[in-house]
Amino acid sequence: MNEGTAQHLPPLPKGGLNDDQGFTLLEVLVALVIGVLLVALTPPLLSGMSGSTELRSAARQLAAGLRNARNAAITRQREAVLTLNLAEHRFAVSGDTREIALPNSVALHLYTAQSELLDGERGNIRFFSDGSSTGGAITVSSTKLAYRINVDWLTGAIAIAEQDVQP
Repeated sequence: MNEGTAQHLPPLPKGGLNDDQGFTLLEVLVALVIGVLLVALTPPLLSGMSGSTELRSAARQLAAGLRNARNAAITRQREAVLTLNLAEHRFAVSGDTREIALPNSVALHLYTAQSELLDGERGNIRFFSDGSSTGGAITVSSTKLAYRINVDWLTGAIAIAEQDVQP
């Protein structure tokens, strides 16, 4: 083909490229079903997400604090303690000046050795220089879900377990 010559394309039909216009009944029904499912499922998913995310975050913060106390006991070769204040929803690790606040919307329960209970609102989980601990558990819960942070007394290992709340 030479430069400068014009190309001629065949004319388009009057109805456009395709004479079939519109959607089939099946296509409309599928679109409606997808729309109904999105409208029905989205609000429950979004409302449940914020509470469970806050709960999971609180459990992870406590587990991190417990691991921090265990690591401090091993590296410094002296006892380290995580002190949990149930009334104020706060905890602290010995040797660290910070107090970590937990959400007020979660319920906290501390299970520890009798000797580690300071009063009705505060208690400790103690770690020793070999990594072992007094053992115990902390439960972080809401109305539907709970996380239990377990501390093994022999090894000092920390594990988070999800639990359903019994009505």
